[in-house]
Amino acid sequence: MDPDAETHHPGPPRVELLTREGCHLCATARQTVSEVAGRLGVAWAERRIDEDPALLARHAEEIPVLLVDGVPRDFWVVDPVRLERLLTS
Repeated sequence: MDPDAETHHPGPPRVELLTREGCHLCATARQTVSEVAGRLGVAWAERRIDEDPALLARHAEEIPVLLVDGVPRDFWVVDPVRLERLLTS
């Protein structure tokens, strides 16, 4: 599946940021997601993978990971322009 392909879903997009304790890239990603989602009125959640062994095994080297409707869209750095496009399409 093309990660840039439009996803049609009922209701607002589900935005989740996967992070780890002590991750310097996570702080920047958190700020980007907060700014873009906040400006667009889209709720989002942060989830620490340290608390979930399955997520830790899957994403340990890719943190932070941005999920939109359960699909990984960005990792390491969240692109604000791309995020806005994903949330408004």
